[in-house]
Amino acid sequence: MDLMSYLLCLLVAWTSIYIVVSARRSKSGAGKLPPGPVPFPIIGNLLNLGNKPHESLANLAKIYGPVMSLKLGCVTTVVITSATMAKEVLQKKDQSFCNRTIPDALRALNHNQISMVWLPVSTKWRTLRKICNSHIFTNQKLDSSNYLRHQKVQDLLANVEQSCQAGDVVDIGQEAFRTTLNLLSNTTFSVDLVEPSSDTVQEFKELVRHMMEEAAKPNLADYFPVVRKIDPQGIRRRMAIHFGKMIKVLDKKVKQRLRSRQVQGWMASSDVLDTLLNISEDSNNFLDITHIDHLLLDLFAAGTDTTTNTLEWAMANYYTNPKHYGESK
Repeated sequence: MDLMSYLLCLLVAWTSIYIVVSARRSKSGAGKLPPGPVPFPIIGNLLNLGNKPHESLANLAKIYGPVMSLKLGCVTTVVITSATMAKEVLQKKDQSFCNRTIPDALRALNHNQISMVWLPVSTKWRTLRKICNSHIFTNQKLDSSNYLRHQKVQDLLANVEQSCQAGDVVDIGQEAFRTTLNLLSNTTFSVDLVEPSSDTVQEFKELVRHMMEEAAKPNLADYFPVVRKIDPQGIRRRMAIHFGKMIKVLDKKVKQRLRSRQVQGWMASSDVLDTLLNISEDSNNFLDITHIDHLLLDLFAAGTDTTTNTLEWAMANYYTNPKHYGESK
């Protein structure tokens, strides 16, 4: 028997044992679970989701009620489709349900153990949340950066106007991404991360897109934890590469700032990075450079993706329907 056949047999045996143990556990606690469709062996109710899971879940809710249980592979999942029950869970029993299920892709570079987004409720999570609520996302902080948002929008319009006068094609998606990226980098580092003519903006955009695609892909390791260590689809390995590239860019800015702070006569700013570094110095390294890198990773990955989509839509709407914005065609 060659090595590949041996490993395959070992995997099948391991999976079979895991399924038997899981079945016994689920059987012992079956009476505590809400009603739901009968799962198939091994795959559970994955086929019940179909190509449009939101529609499938809505149809299943008509049969099994607003609270139902599904077996997605080896993972038991409780689905809530009622606003009343969602309010009960999210508002009245939030302490019991506030920990998030961690996709295997987000375990790359141990991001789930550092990121405030994925940490379980704990002293560490509460401290990071308090730091963000008190020093980063306050109304005062957001209001103080209003001039930056205005400036970056003006830069965007100036670049588009310049391209129009030169007869050049305007890539709305790229312009929106560059504006969002520089707005975030100015708020965080007090500098533009990319220049208008630089190829870096496209590279950064592709990097964020790859990260979002890997995170959204259906992953066998999420439904069959027994295969998590071998990462059968390579999603976590690719995500580690993307995370590494993003952190390399952000960490370079952090270390540049640390060196600048050592120079005599350095004038501290009120940007996000200086705020985090000040907290790091005052908190006996509770918030170290690794925490700062991963916090910035969350801000830049989620911030650029969400804000760019909104800005891109607004730009497209503006240039195709200017009368909606108080202008005549």
